Amino acid sequence: MSRIGNAPIVIPDKVSANVKADSIEVKGPNGTLNTGLLAGVAVEVKDGQIVVSRTVDSPETRSQHGLVRSLINNMVQGVLEGFSKTLEINGVGYRAELKGKELILSLGFSHPVNFTIPDGIEVKVNKQTELIISGIDRQLVGETSARIRRLRPPEPYKGKGIKYSDEVIKRKAGKSAA
Repeated sequence: MSRIGNAPIVIPDKVSANVKADSIEVKGPNGTLNTGLLAGVAVEVKDGQIVVSRTVDSPETRSQHGLVRSLINNMVQGVLEGFSKTLEINGVGYRAELKGKELILSLGFSHPVNFTIPDGIEVKVNKQTELIISGIDRQLVGETSARIRRLRPPEPYKGKGIKYSDEVIKRKAGKSAA
């Protein structure tokens, strides 16, 4: 029994859900999201709730039951409130600048790094060292944040690089004089 998969998803007043043969579409005040459904998992909308159930009781379907429910729940939250992640840039001379759909980062390389912001993502730059990445698709927000962080991951000696705001960097001791 999947405890997550069996829990119904309550549809808020401002959100509507439409189930088609092999996909589900969720509309809300922030936009529209849709995703395909996996074989063996049935989704139906009734009494203001989205109910996810299994049609086949195979091990594959059991493992995907909770996944489908979580993806649909993220869609409902996304079109209602949206998701955001905050990145911090640490290092002398490290900064970010936004020009249209292009994020220009100075990360200690001999050249600035240009990062093209994907559609559906909004980036705000605070204080040149703080980036707020937001959007309605949770997976796209997380993937974009990870791609930006990957440009200059934080190093353990001085902590220079791009890190999540709630991330803790384990620091190492440098060379000791003998």
